[in-house]
Amino acid sequence: MVSLTPTARLITLFTPALLLLLAMPAQARWQQQDWDVMGTRASVTLWSEQDAAPLFDALKEEMARLNALLSPWVESSELARVNAHAGETTQTISVEFYQLLARSLDYYQLTDGAFDITFASAGHLYDYREGKAPNDTQLAAANQHIGADRIELTAPDKVRFRDPGTRIDLGGIAKGYAIDQGIALLKEAGVEHAYLSLGGDSYVLGDHRGRPWEVGIQHPRSKQDIAMKLPMADLAMSTSGDYQRYFIQDGRRIHHILSPKTGKSIDGLASVTVLCDNSIDADALSTSVFVLGADKGLALINRLPETSAIIIDREGNVTYSNDLTGG
Repeated sequence: MVSLTPTARLITLFTPALLLLLAMPAQARWQQQDWDVMGTRASVTLWSEQDAAPLFDALKEEMARLNALLSPWVESSELARVNAHAGETTQTISVEFYQLLARSLDYYQLTDGAFDITFASAGHLYDYREGKAPNDTQLAAANQHIGADRIELTAPDKVRFRDPGTRIDLGGIAKGYAIDQGIALLKEAGVEHAYLSLGGDSYVLGDHRGRPWEVGIQHPRSKQDIAMKLPMADLAMSTSGDYQRYFIQDGRRIHHILSPKTGKSIDGLASVTVLCDNSIDADALSTSVFVLGADKGLALINRLPETSAIIIDREGNVTYSNDLTGG
């Protein structure tokens, strides 16, 4: 019989426990990260037993990819190429880009033209950083090129513009799509509780470990204040507001949500929040309701299943869709 030294016995005694400890995952905890992308601030908070750094990197990579695909300010983006050449010759595009264009045209029809990605035909004339807006003559010329019926799609990967002066911008749908892509990535990784936001768009995955998430709607006239908090779980939220990109000119608020009919900023509302099952729809609908106005916008929302809206006008009055009031 082989005798063990005291040291050897001590190691033998504790080896199973040490192996078990090494095999156990890291202690589950909330992990969070912020970064800048797509012209705004992205933020993610999630519950995981593992180090979430690889997941954060994957989210950053996916959103950077979408920015490179959809940004009008990146010269090599697919959107920039289409704007530059689709008015001259038919362009071959990725299936992903084609599907986003098709989805945008569906919303053009659903909203009677309120959601119109060709607003960019006038929108590119605004410079919100420099506080510059086009004059009436410039707008009148640009408005002749607005109208999504000028976009011709041929499945599965072709697009052309019937009007060479037409431009598009997917700003009313791109961030919502990016959120949905990010949530799909988190689900694939097994994450069950998370909050992902990108500017005014967000999605809560699961609950907050036994209680709802509380997501705030920014006060449209105070960056530091919250207008109201909403309890949420497994739900998308998008807020469109006249405070996100704007400047004041001759006493008028010039902001980025433009009327497809006039090419000018929409007056009347300060904030529209839409809640539904996915972020791409919430994003498109919050823009659409803002353009339609409170009455027509709520009439649209009240026709759609599992969709809610909260509207704040410039006087601070709050209006809700029927499902939130019991109507």
